[in-house]
Amino acid sequence: MRRAMRSRILASFTALLVLLALLVSARCPGLVAPARAEERPIRVWHAKRDAEARALGEVLATYQGATLDVLPIPYDAFARKLEASVPIGDGPDLFIDQHDRLGNFRGRNIVAPVGDALEGEAAFIGPALDAVRAQGAIWGLPIGQKCLALFVNTALAPEVPADLEGIAELKSTLPRGVYPLVYEAQGLYAHAAILGAFGVPLLTPDEQFGVVGPDAARSLTLVRWLLDQKAIPEDAQGALVGDLFKAGQAAFAISGPWFTGGLSEAVKQRTRVVPLPRVRATGQPMRPLLGVEAVFITPEGARRPEVRALARHLASAAASQVRLRIAGIPPARADVEVPADDPFVSAFVEQAKVAVPQSSSPASRSVWDPMDRAIRKVLRGVATPEEALDEAKHRFDDVRRPLPPPASPAPLALVLGVLCLFGAMRWLRQARSGELGPALKRSLPAYKYVLHAVLVVGVLVIAPLVVGAATSLFASRQEEPQRYVGLANFIDILTARGGPLFASGSFYLVLAVTLLWTAVNVFFHVTLGGALALVLHRPTLRLRALYRVLLIVPWAVPSYVTALSWKGMFHRQYGAVTGLLEWLNGVFGTRLEPISWFSSFATAFTANAVTNIWLGFPFMMVVTLGALTAVPDDVLEAAWVDGASRWQRLTLIVLPMIRPTLAPSVTLGAIWTFNMFNVVFLVSGGDPDGTTDILISEAYRWAFTREGQYGYAAAYSVLIFLLLVGATRTLNRRKLPAESAKEAQPAPGDAAAQIHTEAA
Repeated sequence: MRRAMRSRILASFTALLVLLALLVSARCPGLVAPARAEERPIRVWHAKRDAEARALGEVLATYQGATLDVLPIPYDAFARKLEASVPIGDGPDLFIDQHDRLGNFRGRNIVAPVGDALEGEAAFIGPALDAVRAQGAIWGLPIGQKCLALFVNTALAPEVPADLEGIAELKSTLPRGVYPLVYEAQGLYAHAAILGAFGVPLLTPDEQFGVVGPDAARSLTLVRWLLDQKAIPEDAQGALVGDLFKAGQAAFAISGPWFTGGLSEAVKQRTRVVPLPRVRATGQPMRPLLGVEAVFITPEGARRPEVRALARHLASAAASQVRLRIAGIPPARADVEVPADDPFVSAFVEQAKVAVPQSSSPASRSVWDPMDRAIRKVLRGVATPEEALDEAKHRFDDVRRPLPPPASPAPLALVLGVLCLFGAMRWLRQARSGELGPALKRSLPAYKYVLHAVLVVGVLVIAPLVVGAATSLFASRQEEPQRYVGLANFIDILTARGGPLFASGSFYLVLAVTLLWTAVNVFFHVTLGGALALVLHRPTLRLRALYRVLLIVPWAVPSYVTALSWKGMFHRQYGAVTGLLEWLNGVFGTRLEPISWFSSFATAFTANAVTNIWLGFPFMMVVTLGALTAVPDDVLEAAWVDGASRWQRLTLIVLPMIRPTLAPSVTLGAIWTFNMFNVVFLVSGGDPDGTTDILISEAYRWAFTREGQYGYAAAYSVLIFLLLVGATRTLNRRKLPAESAKEAQPAPGDAAAQIHTEAA
């Protein structure tokens, strides 16, 4: 037995050493197999898909040089993988990305100037090259440019009005149910084109919030007027914009080159693309944001001449022709001629001449979330343009405020030293008393059995918790290095960042919403799940197996799929709930109006809760069904013989007997609900104005939408952990007296006699 145990331990340690060797070789290849840089393949990362990926593959196939190692990465994870891998030398030699992240890349030392990879500035279009220029150097080679333009349904609008207001005035001439214009009006990306017509920048030259003043308010008033005139649909998202235009329910659509990929040949026959119109109120053309796609070289790759040669090849005129032919990407080079028989691309090239390049400053990322909320508040009629813009500026300033000053690590070192000293003294006392040695000797066989489990749990559970707790003591921003700040993040959170304790977005308001969210969901999970379990447990019910399978389906489907489905059903114009209301109006003659579900806290919270209840009740139903099978039939029969009613049997026998089984499940369900990120983020997205956000979604926003303040987000996570630990410990302490009292009560077999006595 001991020999077998030693063999297992030896095998576990061998596997661990092999794993560590593989990790070291992956992270530090030079330590394991030193190789010259020129012998290593050129690593290329990109986030291309479909036609753009095929075009890139053809361009790379024509490169004559070093061996290539090409890795496609999902766009959402692209920047984070670069930030994690390039600084430690494990990233690509060059990569392809949008230029608006250049400021973040430069701040984290992820990119280097292109140097001799640039053939000459005259070969590229001016705005495209200016987008990757900073501090007098060129940091990328432009290979494509994208911006918004106007798609025209020639069957509905043979002539294009001269201005945006003229397009809205076509409403009276179009068939019923057809909109003059569709675009994502609730997002800043599309609204920036209107801001450009009013001459309003997103950022000022000193990187302050630029969407202020009367002109910015007039731009929002114009969009609100379009909505009041029913010239644009309500809550139009990307998929809805495409569906309405393809179905012939929109005369015009504002979108980018990617929009053409979803158009069938029949739709393309009646579609043309033209530059965006003017705004009558200013007489100026709409100026959309210009996104430039570029080849960037990492500092490690910049030292290799073959990497610079590959970058030059990717940005060449021949490569631009390939991308234009296969994917229809407007070229960023001045020496690439656009075919005259391709009106789609030529229109985008023409539009790009008046587009405004997106700022590559890290501060520009902090404009998007406040402006998206401001636009939605104005379009939903819950705030005036001036009020919404003032609040957006306040949110921007709050995110961009200076980080806490560096703190001395001496207090932390002192606390850790005292704890270590206390532990060492305790072990020394046990060793002197003679208790430590025999205890370790007796426990050694048990340690051998659990050693591998301790290692796995330590690496997968304990280590991430420790790292997260340590991260909460630091502060950073995309363009600023990490600094130790001690408990400053916790102080900022618990003091509501110096504002009112229950202001919008404060920790205490979000905590109150989270507690309400948890209580409502757990109540309905337990009530609905338990009621259905009682029905399905009845032996006389027919087709019980079929019902069980059908009722488990909500739990089996991935939560994000269910969340997106329910979000679509809650759409004010085209959702299934609105369709149900219209059906009721037609059948019963009622006058139920469609509900703007995400325009008020009550309706948005209800939409989130309904979605999560749908997801959560099957779990409690399955647990309750399992607990009901353990209730002895003879006890219930004895109670029935003694005259106990169904309610008495349920409340005095069944529920007390299944409570010990349900209690851990309820606790687990409460923890899941407390951290249910998917539903809140995907259904309401925090709307309206972030009031339906819970703690975990607020932590996410600080980490990924507010300039990467990971330390602040980690502090939120630590507080969430402490809240859950404190709540579960409190519940356990309250259970102990109850269990002690329960032991003194009659056994379950005496329940019938107790009921009979109470009835008498």
